[in-house]
Amino acid sequence: MASGENRETFRTGWSRLETILSHEARQGASEQGNFVNDPVTRGSTVLFSTIAALNANEASRYNHELTYGAMGNSNQFALEKLIAAIEGGAQTQIVGSGLLACTFALQAFLKAGDHLLLPDSVYGPTRRFALKTLARFGVETEFYPPLASEEELAGFIRSNTKVIFAESPGSHTFEVQDVPMIARLAHKNGAKLLLDNTWGIGAFMPFEHGVDVSIQALTKYPAGHSDVVLGAVTVTHDEDWRTLRDEAIYMGLCASPDDCWLTLRGLRTMALRLEKQSRNALELARWLKTRPEVALVRHPALPDCPGHDFWKRDFTGAAGVFGVELRSGISPDSVERMLNEFEYFGIGASWGGYESLVLPTYGTITRSHRDGLPANPAFRLQIGLENYEDLRRDLERGLKSLEKIV
Repeated sequence: MASGENRETFRTGWSRLETILSHEARQGASEQGNFVNDPVTRGSTVLFSTIAALNANEASRYNHELTYGAMGNSNQFALEKLIAAIEGGAQTQIVGSGLLACTFALQAFLKAGDHLLLPDSVYGPTRRFALKTLARFGVETEFYPPLASEEELAGFIRSNTKVIFAESPGSHTFEVQDVPMIARLAHKNGAKLLLDNTWGIGAFMPFEHGVDVSIQALTKYPAGHSDVVLGAVTVTHDEDWRTLRDEAIYMGLCASPDDCWLTLRGLRTMALRLEKQSRNALELARWLKTRPEVALVRHPALPDCPGHDFWKRDFTGAAGVFGVELRSGISPDSVERMLNEFEYFGIGASWGGYESLVLPTYGTITRSHRDGLPANPAFRLQIGLENYEDLRRDLERGLKSLEKIV
């Protein structure tokens, strides 16, 4: 994205999304009235008029029909419909957290004896699940460089590689991956491509680029208010949906109707929040690049961010979270004081909510390959809905307070 087209591109990127979020998955008239928002529907047991009706309903578990509370509820089904529309997929399964969306999807498509490829920049808890849990069940995991060329990535693939996982951009280091290339390579070798698309919601259409399974942490922008933990897995092929849905039923995965309702409510305004947060984040990222204390700003929309050309080719916008690496020679103690003393940036591990956050990342990132690791103190910024100038002044005051190592 060239500097002169940013605001228009962001506006264009979100325009269709705004309409989808305003109109999809609203049920309309019900016995409880014609409210714009559907009511919360809590329940476990579903009654049927006859045994024949019960048996017929049991056979329709792939069609989002009410059978038993643990197999879904009305609010969950409405949310699943809306997430599928946003992602451009056919079917979605809602689960209890973003991490569960990652782990459950991996379990659904892997078995003992399989080989899994994860990008080295993957979300830490996903890495931990692969190495600790999947390993116990006979699945071997290997990590590939997130910006590996097609030839290099092909060298990691084995005859038993069944899943290649992508996360674009990567956690903390924000490398944007060549997803269409990875998809071609995966399908050529009989593997599925799973993508953690949380950062790219609304700005990256996974199934248009060859993804088989798209994963969302709904905790982030969809819920948007830092009070819900929820996840989603979306597919576009019937075979994948049956695999995914069966696994959800076998594992007893479901979601609270209250959390689904809160997320539906949050989604109605997500496009507007995303537009403001992404715009302010990019403006702050550009400003930070001018600061003498800063060595690198890891924002995919900036030309020097690893994988920027893939972002420019495949994305229509950007999220409001990015990384900052400081220059060498700055005292680590003064960096810690700066993070502690920010006025508007709370210290917290999540992102996508309405509030701005900061999280130190230097020394906390695990890698099998050394490429991409920050060499100096680094932190991640989540840009909320505060006034741009207030956030800029907060950052400026903090950066000016940094001290050099004596």
